[in-house]
Amino acid sequence: MDTPRRYQTQGIILRQTKLGEFDKILTIYTPEFGKLRAVAKGACRPQSKLGGNVEPLTHSLMLLAKGRNLDIVTQSQTINGFLALKSGLWRMACGLYILELMDSFTVEGGANPPLFDLLLEILNQLSQPESDETILRYFELHILHYLGYRPQLHRCVSCDLPLKPIVNFFSPGKGGLLCPHCKSEENNRYEQIEAISLRTSIPLSVEALKVLRLWQSCDYATARRVRVEPELSVDLEQVLHEYIRYILQRELKSLAWLKEVKKKPAM
Repeated sequence: MDTPRRYQTQGIILRQTKLGEFDKILTIYTPEFGKLRAVAKGACRPQSKLGGNVEPLTHSLMLLAKGRNLDIVTQSQTINGFLALKSGLWRMACGLYILELMDSFTVEGGANPPLFDLLLEILNQLSQPESDETILRYFELHILHYLGYRPQLHRCVSCDLPLKPIVNFFSPGKGGLLCPHCKSEENNRYEQIEAISLRTSIPLSVEALKVLRLWQSCDYATARRVRVEPELSVDLEQVLHEYIRYILQRELKSLAWLKEVKKKPAM
């Protein structure tokens, strides 16, 4: 069905770039149209009615008009400005990382309403005072699921046998876990070369695997009840970040800032 000349949609602003002196190009994630780019004319003017309604980390109701190259945002009303995210350094860093993940993993078009709902839920949950890094790991696992990169956590990706409750090895290149036997065989096969898939295979403890399996299949309310000790948290972060970096073939800029923020003492 053709999109009408003017249309209304909810959207979460992922990114903005300046266009000329007064305009902005917005990257928006919507439930009906997936990711789209649109121009917010005059948004940089001091008296603009768009203004803060089209800033990143904003959930807005927008009216858009079809344009020749890019659609044009003609009206925008904030539904949720996520003020709690913007008033704390750690939460803002987490929010911007989540937005960059969305922007990096998605292409324009292709509606994915469950992914929009996930993004909205995670930003709402991140705004809560009790939120912690569990929310980032949960989002990473579920965006991977919704976009076809769900890691295999139950069977060896090489021999397809069920994984035993021992230390196994996560292979970003294979999208899941290798059992110790297959990991050993792969080591022997490539012992003369420095293979990327081997260099990034990461040992994964029984406890870490249990947590990942649970988070992969439960809702966030259940996930946040899991107590994760600092050492385990580091292991979970490493596994998911190595996998995401392998898929995207780059490090996210917002992740470097998030890591710097984490080093700062809490105020």
